[in-house]
Amino acid sequence: MLASTDHKSRLLGRGDIDVSFEFFPPKTAAMEETLWRSIRRLEPLRPKYVSVTYGAGGSTRERTHATLARILRETTLKPAAHLTCVSATKEELDNLIRDYWDLGVRHIVALRGDPPGGVGERYEPTQGGYINAADLCTGIKRIAPFEISVACYPEKHPESPNIDADIDMLKAKIDAGATTAITQFFFDNEAFFRYLDRVRAKGIDIPIVPGLIPIHNFKQVSGFAAKSGASVPDWLGHRFEGLDDDQETRHLVAAAVAAEQVLGLVDQSITEFHFYTLNRADLVYAICHLLGLRPAKAFTAKEKAAS
Repeated sequence: MLASTDHKSRLLGRGDIDVSFEFFPPKTAAMEETLWRSIRRLEPLRPKYVSVTYGAGGSTRERTHATLARILRETTLKPAAHLTCVSATKEELDNLIRDYWDLGVRHIVALRGDPPGGVGERYEPTQGGYINAADLCTGIKRIAPFEISVACYPEKHPESPNIDADIDMLKAKIDAGATTAITQFFFDNEAFFRYLDRVRAKGIDIPIVPGLIPIHNFKQVSGFAAKSGASVPDWLGHRFEGLDDDQETRHLVAAAVAAEQVLGLVDQSITEFHFYTLNRADLVYAICHLLGLRPAKAFTAKEKAAS
């Protein structure tokens, strides 16, 4: 798809475009090397922040903490810590929130989290824990003045009875202190714009940031979508037909699909994007280049401290 005049005028330079990146903490030495190669690759693009996910029941708690600490120590990036309500008491989470503040983290992505048994299982609040993300937002704000981002769902959360109930839950999270909402990933821009219209009609005016996932592996991403309630249009499946064993072409197609999506969003004055990187940088870097972002000099920790 060729860039329109509007595309060109918006993408000549950084302008008002903001991006953020999501990473997950590594489980092995090899995964850690991949993560930090991706962080170093994307750091010069000066993202608004980078978030680090948090496994249910504290399964990645130590690794998340270690990753956040290293980001603060060795990079110029501003980290955001994911936090969920699952399998933890209020006391345990409150202690972790205080630890994050003491570490220097000032931004939390507050989530209810998936049931311990996985998506599709019935969710039951942990005894003595926070009930949901709105309750967690209240607890966070009670402890320290964190910036709080929360999740929202253009095609509704799989457990919500309808989209209106889903938007009501988003409103509850905002009333509890959330300042930004990040969408579940989607592939149909019209679904996002319909959702945005309904959110604004409810009087919600905080930023609603589209969450985007580059398709490195179509089968894997389709699996994510099935669990999260995100639809996969037939046309998207056709784009990747016959490419299971053709990685080079698959990556070219993925870049083209991502380009179409971000340019379509930019044409409708969307200027902030959150990328689910899966700890892989190349496609994300290419999309950001298309958005007009160019690398800046990467400062050392010593230079950062002196600035």
